[in-house]
Amino acid sequence: MPAATMFSKFKSSSTSAPPPNPYDTNPITQYFEIGKQIACAGPELVWKIHEGYRKTDGKECSIFVFEKRTAEKLHKPKRKDLVTEILRASVKQLERFRHPKILQIMHTVEESSETLSFATEPVIASLANVLAYQESAGTAPGPPSTGASQQMQNSSPANRPLHAKEYSFLDIELKYGILQITEALSFLHYSGQVIHRNVCPSSILITKKGTWKLAGFEFTERVNETDATDPVPCQSWSTRTSKMVQPNLDYMAPENQINSNCSILSDMFSLGMVICAIFNHGRPLIQSGNSPPAYIKQMETLDEAVHNILPRIPIPLQEATTRLLKKSPGARPTAQLLTLIKYFSDPAVQALQFLDVINMKDPTQKTHFYRSTLREVLPFVPRKLWWQHIWPNLQQEMRADEVLAAVLQPALTLVQESSNSEYEAIILPTFKTVFVAPKSIQATVALLENLHIILEKTPRDDIRTEVLPLLFNALESTTIQVQSAALVAVTNVYDYLDDITIKKLVLPKLKSVFEKNQSDLKIMGNVLQCVERTLDKLDKSQIIDEVLPLLLEVRLTDPDIIVRVVNIYRIMLCDKKYGLTVNTMATKVMPTLLPQTVNPSLNLEQFMILLEVLQEMLDQIDRQQRNKLKLDNLSLPSPDRHRPLRHQFSSDNMNVQQFNIPNLRIDQRKTSSAEDMARKNSTGSGALGSWWFGGSPSSPDSNFLRVVNAFPNRRLSDNTLMTPKIRIAPSCASSPGGTPGGGLPIRRHSSIGPQERRSSHTNLSPPTLSRSMIGGSMPNTSSSVPFLLSSSMQSIRSRRTSTVLTSGPLGSGSGLLQQLGSGMSSKLESKLANIKPLDLLTYSPTSRRNSTAAGFQRSFQKSQKKALKNLRKSFKL
Repeated sequence: MPAATMFSKFKSSSTSAPPPNPYDTNPITQYFEIGKQIACAGPELVWKIHEGYRKTDGKECSIFVFEKRTAEKLHKPKRKDLVTEILRASVKQLERFRHPKILQIMHTVEESSETLSFATEPVIASLANVLAYQESAGTAPGPPSTGASQQMQNSSPANRPLHAKEYSFLDIELKYGILQITEALSFLHYSGQVIHRNVCPSSILITKKGTWKLAGFEFTERVNETDATDPVPCQSWSTRTSKMVQPNLDYMAPENQINSNCSILSDMFSLGMVICAIFNHGRPLIQSGNSPPAYIKQMETLDEAVHNILPRIPIPLQEATTRLLKKSPGARPTAQLLTLIKYFSDPAVQALQFLDVINMKDPTQKTHFYRSTLREVLPFVPRKLWWQHIWPNLQQEMRADEVLAAVLQPALTLVQESSNSEYEAIILPTFKTVFVAPKSIQATVALLENLHIILEKTPRDDIRTEVLPLLFNALESTTIQVQSAALVAVTNVYDYLDDITIKKLVLPKLKSVFEKNQSDLKIMGNVLQCVERTLDKLDKSQIIDEVLPLLLEVRLTDPDIIVRVVNIYRIMLCDKKYGLTVNTMATKVMPTLLPQTVNPSLNLEQFMILLEVLQEMLDQIDRQQRNKLKLDNLSLPSPDRHRPLRHQFSSDNMNVQQFNIPNLRIDQRKTSSAEDMARKNSTGSGALGSWWFGGSPSSPDSNFLRVVNAFPNRRLSDNTLMTPKIRIAPSCASSPGGTPGGGLPIRRHSSIGPQERRSSHTNLSPPTLSRSMIGGSMPNTSSSVPFLLSSSMQSIRSRRTSTVLTSGPLGSGSGLLQQLGSGMSSKLESKLANIKPLDLLTYSPTSRRNSTAAGFQRSFQKSQKKALKNLRKSFKL
């Protein structure tokens, strides 16, 4: 927007033909465009302040104009010329003193026959304008401080002066404003060697930044050369002289009026009077009405007036104010001492104070201030001062490339805390120029790292045209710092990028950065982070053709890189749309990840992440391959399809519970496989084997256990087996479940039901053994067979009358005891009476690994040896 549209040209309001504008005749109009009047200042507010801008560069300014006709009412030409001369000299004095706390002159005074005029930095009002508004508002709580202020209490807005300016001060503005005027006086007193003599609200200007500047150098005096605190002669206020050419009597020090002398301490008294007026809502403690007698009278009650006003003044400032208003100059503090009081020890105030003199600092000092001090105090500075005082300074500094990176730190904080309207109207125009201007590496990195903050407030159209080009250009940079920051920015601004932008612009640039910086772990990590963020917006074909090859080329050496790659695979495992097939996992992905399971640089958490992803890959491969193989199995012919199932449920693969004799419980029926194995072993076991198993190899009952002549009084019904379980109770009659007649209880074969029980006359007495037989060897049989009485009733009946086979090595005797010597008969009989039937053989269950022929034979041999050992022990042989 051109600066000319910001102002309205001053024009006469006369309805008749307008007379010539007196401003047009002033030479200053050649350099500046003059706008409307906004304020007034100076003695009796004779300076009219207008808006303006410089024609050459459009820079905003304020134009001070004095119309000479305002002095014509003095009726004396000499007085008129005196006023003009004093005002012209004051501008010259103002030009001579260059200080941040003194009003800055942009163009020296220009004079015409009708006006005096000069240009300054932009101001919004004088303190007199603001206090006049506060005074006319009548909003001061509590009783007035003086009788003079009582006269002004009933002032209404209707009677408000034309020069009144509506403006409300914050507490920090008042604190900082008073400090600024104090520093200006300190400069004048000790560096300028002058006494101001007219410190009053009309000499204090408030700039557009909110800073207070001292002006009004119409009545300055040189200080004493020996001691600045020593008084120098000066003119007291007189009614014989025009008030336009005299200081403001209401703020004048008493020694000036009474003793006609002044010093730098006289200015400090005037400053104290200004402080009281500020906190008394614009009403000064002395309101003489330009009458010296009234001034003297009210000065006598000044101490009481000060006492009444103190409750309205901040506590840290009360003591200083009391001392400033002492009638004795020696009791007042100097400007240098006043700046040291606790009231001004505020970090926010000190930061604002540094900003005012920032142009006088070197780049190192500026960088430290912007990066640390200002960013820390911003939360404590009111938002009003952000845009009024801080942002204009930052805006100016952002034009200097040497401190741009540092200035961006507080500027980005303002971006983050501003509203959308504030950002678009105040900040964005400046940032647009920064985006396209050449920048240092540090400044570019600062912008990229905080790009997401800018995009949150930037309109969509400006994002595409102003912000994203900065990001894409940074991705193509040859500087590693810029590339790394650009990758971080891609991750942060992911939500603001559309699918087409990611596919066509971002992904190709990511691949290019990856290929050029594979040895840089930081850039690699940022590339992988970008890939992870943008994965959702990529097509399946792009993932397969571009992302997967990129992941497979990553050097998995650093733990952080490994974890980032694993996280990407984890995302791809969640959905088939990413195109990670089991073939790719098994042949490409897992071979690269498996060696990392023994990587010593991984911590426990990283190892668990890697292991979980590998396990998930294996689970997916397992599920898919199982389903595929099941489908292939269903397509086979019927016999081939069920062969694995028959093998799975074969008796050889069934687990059998272990059992002990005589209490035996078999839950599964004896399978044909076990019967075949028993038959095979009985065939080759010799004569004793034939005797043990009850027949010859060709006998149909050769695979069953025969119990012959071993136990007396054995009933046939005891050998009957119930289907499908076999139970053998204790062998004695006293045992639970035992038979009344002794011997073994009921036994049932699966082929015989309960209804087929029959009586038995089988001789179950023990066989007779010879001494040589006892010391000999027994035939081989299975340890799992001897007491599994599984023969049918038919086979038992067929063997009812037989005792022991004669084909064995025992010969054809009637019993084992008959073959022993006669000398052993009585001893053996007494021993046999105590032998339990089951002591002859010991059952030792075996596992299924002994179901083979060799295992079967070894088990029986062990049982045979243990039985013979028991016999020897019993006979003590």
